[in-house]
Amino acid sequence: MNRGDFAVKITSLKSILLLMMIVPWLSLPFLGGKSTKRFLPAAIFIALFVTIEDIFAKRRKWWWWYEYIHPKLSGIIPFLWGPFFVGSLWILKLTYGKFTRYIVLNLIVDSFFVYFLVNWLKKLGIASLVRMKKYQLSLLFLLKSLVLYAFQFIKENCIKKSNL
Repeated sequence: MNRGDFAVKITSLKSILLLMMIVPWLSLPFLGGKSTKRFLPAAIFIALFVTIEDIFAKRRKWWWWYEYIHPKLSGIIPFLWGPFFVGSLWILKLTYGKFTRYIVLNLIVDSFFVYFLVNWLKKLGIASLVRMKKYQLSLLFLLKSLVLYAFQFIKENCIKKSNL
């Protein structure tokens, strides 16, 4: 690969990351303002939770991001503030209050990420698992989905009690 091909590859990877971050936001108008307002605090909370998790994961070398949209930003940023954040809003809108449906949908989405997208990211040279197995990543996603649901549950119960 010559230097020009390398530059094109880097530019196209950055474009893929930017698209992954931007495209999910195009679905937000279909979510509805009321749902966005209702579930936004939980989505922000879980995004911050995952940001801290990523710092810990780097130190433990659970996974590694090879490609960044900016040198000072973690490689997880496009996924975190794109499909993960917007996906959290959608999953809560579609399933909140129906816990079994919530868990099943999360398992489907998370399994798709773990068992298909992780391979694709590795093939593209964007990211890969290092000291974490896929089943461990699946369990970590399950834990995060429980934390997200618990946050929303507590938020809604506190708001109901404070309005009485």
